[in-house]
Parts: sequence; C-alpha cells; structure tokens
Amino acid sequence: MKKLVSSLPFKLLLGVILGILIGQIAGEHFMNFVVTVKYILNQVIIFCVPLIIIGFIAPSITRLGNNASKMLGIAVSAAYLSSIGAALFSMTAGYIMIPHLSISTSTDGLKELPGIVFQLDIPQIMPVMSALVFSLLLGLAATWTKAGVITQVLEEFQEIVLSIVTKIVIPILPVFIAFTFCALSYEGTITKQLPVFLQVVLIVMAGHYIWLTLLYVIGGLYSRKNPFDVVRNYGPAYITAVGTMSSAATLAVALKCAKKSQPTLREDMVDFGIPLFANIHLCGSVLTEVFFVMTVSMILYGSTPSLGSMLLFCALLGIFAIGAPGVPGGTVMASLGLITGVLGFDEMGTALMLTIFALQDSFGTACNVTGDGALTLILTGYAEKHGIKNHKIESGIS
Repeated sequence: MKKLVSSLPFKLLLGVILGILIGQIAGEHFMNFVVTVKYILNQVIIFCVPLIIIGFIAPSITRLGNNASKMLGIAVSAAYLSSIGAALFSMTAGYIMIPHLSISTSTDGLKELPGIVFQLDIPQIMPVMSALVFSLLLGLAATWTKAGVITQVLEEFQEIVLSIVTKIVIPILPVFIAFTFCALSYEGTITKQLPVFLQVVLIVMAGHYIWLTLLYVIGGLYSRKNPFDVVRNYGPAYITAVGTMSSAATLAVALKCAKKSQPTLREDMVDFGIPLFANIHLCGSVLTEVFFVMTVSMILYGSTPSLGSMLLFCALLGIFAIGAPGVPGGTVMASLGLITGVLGFDEMGTALMLTIFALQDSFGTACNVTGDGALTLILTGYAEKHGIKNHKIESGIS
C-alpha cells in the first residue's frame, strides 16, 4: 500500500505530460479510442463516489457517538465560513485589480473531439448529494438508537469500499488523467484557450495559494499543531484534482494523503471530515467564480457589479457551494441561477462565464481538496479541546 501511495505523484505527473504530448500529434481514430476509454473510466470512478461517501462518513459518525451532531455542525459551519471568506477576499481583489486589466475574449480555433465509439453508462446507485444526506442521517440515527448491528455492518462496509478504492479506483486514476489531458491538448484548450484569460487565471491561482495559506495558518493556530505536517502530504491529491477536476473523484487519494498526516490529523476526524468536505467545502471554486463573474461583467457590460449585488451573491454562493456536487463545474452550474438572477447576466454572459471557469476548473478543485486538510486540522483541534475520544480504526490506509 505504501509503495502504491509513494509512486502515485510520479504516475499522475507522467500521465499529464504524456497526455499533453500525445494529444498534439494524435489522429482522429486514436482520439476515438481515447475519448471512449476516458468516458468509461470516468463512469467507473463516478459510480464509486457514493460508495466512498457512505462507506466513510456513516461509520465515522457512529464512532463519534453522542458528539456526532455537534461535530457535523462544526464541520458545516467551517466549510461555509471558508467559502464565504474566500468569496469576500476574491471580491475585494476584483474591485482593486480588474479595472486595471486588459483582457481578450477570443476563444475561436478549437478542434472538435471525435464522438464516443462505445458508450457504456454506469449510473450511480444514488446521486452524490443523496449519498451524503443518506450517510449523515443513517450515521446519526444509528447513534441515537444505539443500533449495534447496523454499526457493525457499516464498519464492514467501510472495509469493502476501502478495498474497491485501493484495487480499482487508485490504479485507473493515472490512466484517466492522461486521457483527459490528451483530449484537452487535442482540441486545443491548453494551447489556444488558456492564453485568452491567462492574466486572470494566474491572479486566481495566486488567490488560491493565499487562501490556502490563511486556512492552514488558522488551522495550525487553533489546533496548536504544525500545519506543514498536513500540507506536505497533499501533493498527490493536488495533482489528482488538477487531472480529474472533481473533488468527489479525488476523494480516494485525498483520504490517503490525510491519513499520512497522522498524528497531526486524528484518524477518526479524517474518516469523518475528508469525505464530508469533499462535497461541501468548495472554497477554491467559490473564489474563482467570484473573480470571474466580475471579470466577465467588466468585459461585456463595461463595469463590475455593484457592491450590494456582489455581497448578496457571495453570501448565497457560500450556501450553494455546500449543496453543489463535487464534480467538474459543479459550483458554477449550481449557481447559474444566482449569476442570472442576482447579477443579471444574459445568455452571452453565462456562456462566457462557463468557458472561462472551465479553463481553470482543475486548479480551483485542487484548492478545494487541499483546503479540506486545513478544515480537518480544525476539527482535530476542536475534538481534542473538547475531550472527544479518538475512535481509531485499522483501515489499512497509511
């Protein structure tokens, strides 16, 4: 297991490089194969996501016992405060910087990807948000009723899911990422679309790192632990998130990275917090969306939105982010109603917003995933300050 984890960053990086290079020279017939396999692998990964959520969150809640409701409230509050804080930080930066930027909007010249040769659909057993709510309710109800049999079943189910993750999901991730970047390189997104908003993307990425630094500093001060012991293990999760563009699809790797941060992060807080935050903590995506809506507004309408509109947008976006699916573009898709209703964007505005958001979605997702470690550090500090016992299990992840 340790050998698999240690070799993962190299495999992911190699997949990214090979994917970009092959995409530049690949022909249409080869891309038919790439697109088809990428689609099938994505179906497998996405199918496993609800299983991972149920397998880790529900048993973790039962282990927390009478403290479950309290810890859930702390986790959701921390996720919302992080998201709305990132939104306000991005809004402030937008008002200061955007009026001084010169931005081009040309996105022409992209090559169309070939169609899928064989479409194998593997529907999830339930949607991601349904799995999340089911896990929370099942775990809480099992705790309230002291359901010993269900609690034991959940423990065994977690071991089953862990086996699926380590023997299926982790091995196919490098291939999936390589094929994803191959497709992006072939159609020209990397070589032609990225320079269009290069300035804005670089600013947003800098914002991601600033916000992550702030989160880890706060987590370290609150828990009185060294946050570097956590963030230094998040390289594989960051690279995976860049490739998958999905917090949910990165969940398996994020769990492994967080487990390697013991004893700085408590194992029970990792099992509880990381799967939960993967679906409700989207600080990087929120930060990105706020800056981008202001940029698009300046491009199309000649000015940034009013302060009142932006404050309302940020407050509601933080709530929408908690309910947004942790899948590519989940945040912006869930908040399209806010973009049109609160900010008044028309069809051209929403189309441009979706385009520019897609250009950096991978880095926003990587910020989301890495930030989950900081919030789990806060949960660890809270549990230790309030005398919540460590319900450690031998799950096999290290």
